[in-house]
Amino acid sequence: MQNFELLTQSQIEQIHEATLEVMEQIGIDFKYKKALEILSKGGANVDGFRVRFPRKMVEAQLRKVPSEFTLYARNPEHNLIIGGDQHIHVPANCAPFVTDLDKGRRYGTFDDFENLVKLTHASQNLNMLSNILVEPNDVSHELRPAKTIYACLRLSDKCFMGSAIDPDGARHTLQMISIVFGEKEPLTQKPRVIAIPCSLTPLCYDENMLGVMIEYAKAGQPQLINSLTIGGATAPATLAGALVVQNAEILAGIVFAELVREGTPVVYAMGSSCADMRSGTLSVGAPEMSIHNVMAAQMARFYKIPSRGVGTLTDSKTTDMQAGYESMMNLMAAHNGGVNFILHATGSLETINCVSYEKFIIDDEMVGMMNRISRGVQVTQDSLALEVIAEAGPGGQFLDKMHTFEHCRNEFFLPRLSDRKPYESWEKAGAISIQQIANQKWKDILEQYQPPDFPESVDKDLKKYMTEI
Repeated sequence: MQNFELLTQSQIEQIHEATLEVMEQIGIDFKYKKALEILSKGGANVDGFRVRFPRKMVEAQLRKVPSEFTLYARNPEHNLIIGGDQHIHVPANCAPFVTDLDKGRRYGTFDDFENLVKLTHASQNLNMLSNILVEPNDVSHELRPAKTIYACLRLSDKCFMGSAIDPDGARHTLQMISIVFGEKEPLTQKPRVIAIPCSLTPLCYDENMLGVMIEYAKAGQPQLINSLTIGGATAPATLAGALVVQNAEILAGIVFAELVREGTPVVYAMGSSCADMRSGTLSVGAPEMSIHNVMAAQMARFYKIPSRGVGTLTDSKTTDMQAGYESMMNLMAAHNGGVNFILHATGSLETINCVSYEKFIIDDEMVGMMNRISRGVQVTQDSLALEVIAEAGPGGQFLDKMHTFEHCRNEFFLPRLSDRKPYESWEKAGAISIQQIANQKWKDILEQYQPPDFPESVDKDLKKYMTEI
């Protein structure tokens, strides 16, 4: 399917030139001595914390970035190609709260985290796990990275995101995947985890994120180099100006990662939107977020780098009509714009602050719909259907034709939740809302969940490691 684009080639080049001017003349603050040493050695001009990037240095490092790469799962059937025309869907990330129809809104727990791992594992539409499906607030900060990584490894055999809260979290992640997959060196040949270090907008990186980037890059593990600009607050109010700030932060992070280890797989990652100027707070349900989705994908293709955008984000506080139209707007922009890695694909409410069990299931269906749309249309002699058109003829019908029987299951999307019955049938069945259907669905999935095989010896080693933290 052709990608929807908003920027012309000339505009992309203008953004690129403005970005290089910011990087070369204004610079980016890197607040970590070790990072400054790496950048200085790599050819950057370092003055205190301020780092200025010569054009040739930026262009040289960008050429080292793989245009696509493979992320290897515990189960090879779940291996993922990041880049090209692939859409990878990843659930909500980093919310402190969780909600469902039965218990309402509350702080997330480790039980909730494990439930969301299981729902992701069971999904046919979600390709991998985020690293903080919800904050497990009943687990100490020191143990959270190890406990959540253990849950991802034990309860699913899909790929997952590693801890990016600080360098210790990154080291715990690397140690634990080494226990499961072998020593660190082979991991450089078969990456097993991807992390999401973030810039400190505008135009900064802090010590924790730079430490995370160093740990993962040294181990050859991919990174989503992420910027979240807020137009009108942490970036200019104009979309072009905000994109320049975002682009400068991401390119600076990519250059740094490549200097740590040449050929480090990276993703051009963004979560940018605008501020609601009545309150000054971030809005993720704004159309400007969808515009940023499309622009980020275009800039990534310009640099021949995989892209990361957002999925079903909304500012709504409940799974209502607002949540529906804002979520589908963002998801459709990501798909149609050609975003490769779609984070927050399911479950997110209230500007990334809460995960809804019901919305998780509803959004999963929306992802399935978008997968069908992105699959596009096949035009072949068989799909043109001239023979069956002639067989039915004017005034005929196609329900009883073998051609329909042969194609309907693959050609049409069959919903698991959406109700297509006539009104009378729906009413007779209890007039059940989509939220009620989703509520029962997530309960059924958890009840039927079967954990993937996991070697007892590996499980024992992981548990031993966690007791020694």
